[in-house]
Amino acid sequence: MAHKSGFVNIVGSPNVGKSTLMNKLVGEKLSIVTSKAQTTRHRIHGIVNTEDYQVVFSDTPGVVNAAYKLHENMMGYVNSSLQDADVLLFITDTKETEMNHVETLAKIQQLKVPVICLINKMDLTDQARMKKTLEYWQEKLPNANVFPISALHGFNVDSVWECILNNLPDGPAYFDKEAISDRPMRFFVSEIIREKIFIHCKKEIPYACQVEIEEYKVEPDITRIRALVIVERDSQKGIIIGKGGTMLKRIGREARIEIERFIEAKVFLETFVKVDKDWRASEGKLKKYGY
Repeated sequence: MAHKSGFVNIVGSPNVGKSTLMNKLVGEKLSIVTSKAQTTRHRIHGIVNTEDYQVVFSDTPGVVNAAYKLHENMMGYVNSSLQDADVLLFITDTKETEMNHVETLAKIQQLKVPVICLINKMDLTDQARMKKTLEYWQEKLPNANVFPISALHGFNVDSVWECILNNLPDGPAYFDKEAISDRPMRFFVSEIIREKIFIHCKKEIPYACQVEIEEYKVEPDITRIRALVIVERDSQKGIIIGKGGTMLKRIGREARIEIERFIEAKVFLETFVKVDKDWRASEGKLKKYGY
């Protein structure tokens, strides 16, 4: 039996469940998940290995019209994922009647690689509405395999897996068979902290934050981490810290617990806040922060 391998890239509008789906497919929480749109900013690979195949999943930011230089960079990840996919997973949900970014949908309609269209959150709708939604996307993407799923509850994900493997090309592994991602541990630690900011802070604050790991030191009995939360304004710094440091302590405490679970080791986490004015609008600063 030939070995299969390929890039299975996940694209869709903000908040339709892309990150939840990738975490479910990979079997590990690699992408952060919140109820807020545009939580994912990077292209994140999650790798699933067996003796017979290597599937490299790619979670991408939600498709948006660019309002900041950061959004332009995020859309760059989306466009590159359309270009190098061996299989494309286009995910929508039962609330989305039409993709909000017509240019991206047009590119998907023209793809020559297999496209799998997933209608997520089927547990939140009724049979009549689901039937109508299925018919709509079958008409929009006539060459795609269309599946209703619930990424959160895992419903019909086995059928998606079967379809992926049936469409995966033959080829050697791209990454070490022990790898679950191509990202370093520092990246996942920074993403966990950023997730807690998204959960606990309101309005513009989470979108103005970037997290940098200044120190990641593994010792025999503990891993010591020093994290820097970057914001754009002094007022945002005050909100992140909170009265008497309460907000920053809460973010740090919850992040530390999840980091310990992720790396399976005891963690000492220090968090600090720094202002870097208008970093989202500066190409140089975005490159500095890995975008």
